[in-house]
Amino acid sequence: QVQLAESGGGLVQAGGSLRLSCGASGSFRRVSVMGWYRQAPGKQRELVASITRGGIINYADSVKGRFIIAVDGAKDTVYLQMNSLKPEDTAVYYCNVEVVTIDYTRERSWGQGTQVTVSS
Repeated sequence: QVQLAESGGGLVQAGGSLRLSCGASGSFRRVSVMGWYRQAPGKQRELVASITRGGIINYADSVKGRFIIAVDGAKDTVYLQMNSLKPEDTAVYYCNVEVVTIDYTRERSWGQGTQVTVSS
């Protein structure tokens, strides 16, 4: 069982910055992938950024050059630094983590979501 604790959402003006964090805890062998998704009203959930244990990073085209994903492996925590925010970045942001379980299977878990609102 994996528990995810998210923090860092809020209201910011366009051009501003926010930093999201998500810590994973529970019984598992190791984290293999950590990432952030977002879902705006009336839209499907989409990948924002992800990072593998090996350091492979993937960004959505819409956030490249503005968002930075980073991980603290010792704390099993992933961060999303969001700069130059735009109103279209407004969404609920969800942390997603894949772990290798005690039984050597892979399990994905979602955070509870944190609201990010960017005003124009």
